[in-house]
Amino acid sequence: MIEIPESITIAKQLNETVKGKKIVQAQTEHTPHGFAFYSGDAEFYSTVMEGKRIGQSFGIGSMVEMELEDETGESRYSFVVGDGTNIRYYEPGEKLPGRYQTKIALEGGSTLVCTVQMYGSMFLIQPDQYDNFYYQVARQKPFPGTEEFDYEYFCSLKEELSGTTSVKAFLATQQRIPGLGNGVLQDILFLAGFHPKRKINTLREAHWRKLYDTTVDVLGKMTDAGGRDTEKDLLGQKGGYRTFLSKLTVGKPCPYCGNSIQKASYLGGTVYFCPECQE
Repeated sequence: MIEIPESITIAKQLNETVKGKKIVQAQTEHTPHGFAFYSGDAEFYSTVMEGKRIGQSFGIGSMVEMELEDETGESRYSFVVGDGTNIRYYEPGEKLPGRYQTKIALEGGSTLVCTVQMYGSMFLIQPDQYDNFYYQVARQKPFPGTEEFDYEYFCSLKEELSGTTSVKAFLATQQRIPGLGNGVLQDILFLAGFHPKRKINTLREAHWRKLYDTTVDVLGKMTDAGGRDTEKDLLGQKGGYRTFLSKLTVGKPCPYCGNSIQKASYLGGTVYFCPECQE
């Protein structure tokens, strides 16, 4: 799933590989999928996208936005890939997968392909008119590592919450921090030393400072490494950040205390934790 480290990494790779290239074909709904979501029919995508050049790409939370420029260089439309959609770059002549949802063929023979496994979106939008909550909040809110995301702002996110809210719910629900989801959450809480179910009313000032510092530090390391080793980038390569807690480490010994990493279902997803190191 795309989260902050992956969206930033993929956007950077798009800028390095396809920025400035003209779209010669845009095809959607190639392989039917009940949970692949679009913002119009196939003809809408081909009519708007073909002939446009790919402009700047951005990572915004759990989405990747790719601007489309007309012949004057103006960008009125964007192609936005959402969480759950895999976007891949293929060199000229490289074999494409047999099943996919969207194909964007570019001048020179390279191709972008989007595939959906469980669910995912591939929206063609006009940013100034698109009123989707998740998109707008991801564009408006600061993300960890930016100047605006300081400790004061971080603490303000808990002002209207009940004291019985868990640290997982605080960090990874209600789009308080867009793009910080259940995936990157695991290592943040592990390295901060907090169990996912711990209530925020048990956290003192020093705990909040530690949670803030760890959030910024872990997401920075994940991004610098090109994403997590549980996810793949634009080129189909796994990220270079080695996760402490994930589907890859469950049942293995904790690197600090040796206890087995455990998993449990909580708040609609799986959480991983060390029963000894996370209070």
